[in-house]
Amino acid sequence: MLTKLAIISALAFIPATAFAQNPQGAQGGVAAGAATGAVGGAIVGGPVGAVVGGVGGAVVGAIIGDNTPRFQQYVVTQKRPSYTYAQPLSVGVELPNDGVTYYEVPAEYGATQYRYTVVNNRTVLVDPRTRRVVQVID
Repeated sequence: MLTKLAIISALAFIPATAFAQNPQGAQGGVAAGAATGAVGGAIVGGPVGAVVGGVGGAVVGAIIGDNTPRFQQYVVTQKRPSYTYAQPLSVGVELPNDGVTYYEVPAEYGATQYRYTVVNNRTVLVDPRTRRVVQVID
């Protein structure tokens, strides 16, 4: 029990430290996702749970995280045309170089390293360097 308490106490300082290092002051992001996942993992699975939860939370936090419903609504209001993709659409799929238009993610949604587009009437986040889908937003 003492180990869990120590981990939770230590992790309480991570969001403040990470926020101080973030010059844009973006809410959410990797640090918040990692901290949230680590605390949840520590409560459920002890030290190992903290590590696993932290890694999982960091991935979610890097990709819009809690802002997903607001971001989806934003995309709907932009009325972007949908690209028709004949293959199954999933994370990891590399989209073609031609025919797809990629748009910047506004800073308020916290995933500015990615671009978004609409494929088969679904919003997707894409790594602009590789054109690989990193998240399909439903």
